Amino acid sequence: MSDINYKQLNNEDWAHVLSEAMPYFKQWCGKTVVVKYGGNAMVNEELKLAVMQDIVLLNTIGIKVVLVHGGGPEINKMLDRVGIESKFINGLRYTDEQTMEIVQMVLTGKLNKDIVGLLLQAGGKAVGLSGVDSGLLLAKKICKDGADLGLVGEVVEVHPELVETLLEEDFIPVISTVALGTNGDMNRYNINADTAAAKIAVALKAEKFVQITNVPGVLKDINDPDSLITHMSVKDVPALMNDGTIAGGMIPKVECCMIANEGGVPRSHIIDGRIPHSLLIEMFRDSGIGTMIHSN
Repeated sequence: MSDINYKQLNNEDWAHVLSEAMPYFKQWCGKTVVVKYGGNAMVNEELKLAVMQDIVLLNTIGIKVVLVHGGGPEINKMLDRVGIESKFINGLRYTDEQTMEIVQMVLTGKLNKDIVGLLLQAGGKAVGLSGVDSGLLLAKKICKDGADLGLVGEVVEVHPELVETLLEEDFIPVISTVALGTNGDMNRYNINADTAAAKIAVALKAEKFVQITNVPGVLKDINDPDSLITHMSVKDVPALMNDGTIAGGMIPKVECCMIANEGGVPRSHIIDGRIPHSLLIEMFRDSGIGTMIHSN
């Protein structure tokens, strides 16, 4: 679908596109969709604009969209600029106090407001938040395999009331994943955006959780894009992990889908942000795109 020249579509083609999409307009109207935004779609300006247009369109037709974003590449750039070495332990960023200042500045001060601005320019109503605002995300310090990661936390509580209020007023909440500590701990914690988005989806009782990333989805053969697994049940996941089909960087993506599914979200998706308007294709086309993980 990404290689279609829409200017060449005739009236019959357009009628087919709209008739295929119409049932989904009705199905999703009034429902909540949580989108985790990252990967190549976040650094390519053309793809970024397409994502913003998709989200504004969903919002315009009555779908309640919550956008949760990461920002690893931008954080790395800023750390390099100020002369702080990026350090990773077991795949997670070691975050000392200096690094945490940069993380908070980039995520909540720059990227979050850049995304809000793009949504506004695309005709949407958007509000930028962090996990600190109204105590949206509360976290506790974590250690990975006994290693001290500094100010890295995992979400233990989600308080979505502010987000729910914004959705009722037809705003698009844009959330950066910096969180406060619990039980009087006033530290701010760097939170993995994928897992935070999944837990936000659970707290909002979302109908869909979508990860926009830079891979096609789960592949039977990682070297063959045509081997895409288009859908699977949560019951299928353990076997696919055991046989190595789900491996490497795909494991945490699927685990986040499982968090959402097991928390009551019926459908989770891993879709390719390198394809323009992939979110619309997933929402409104019978065949969808990427990999869907469903609860039953």
